[in-house]
Amino acid sequence: MVRGGSVYILTNKAKTTLYVGVTSNLISRLQEHKAKIYPRSFTARYNLSQLIYMEHFHSIEEAIAREKYIKGKSREWKEKLIYEVNPNWDDLSKEVLNW
Repeated sequence: MVRGGSVYILTNKAKTTLYVGVTSNLISRLQEHKAKIYPRSFTARYNLSQLIYMEHFHSIEEAIAREKYIKGKSREWKEKLIYEVNPNWDDLSKEVLNW
């Protein structure tokens, strides 16, 4: 069974910190971030719960490769990537979670 995957970027309200992640279930993973299921995690410690970027892939391997590529880039590069699809850095969580 081949499973798809998603790459996503989270930030905090002040938009000072970025987190790049990968998952095979974006809805579930986003709910975990928002609920701070893992209180010692980077995203919980820095209050990163606003979804500002996402990409979807047919396989998790493709998503993992893309995540590694994005993580290797500078903050400036990541900001340009975000601005291309989400110029106002709106929280896309509502769209994903149907809130």
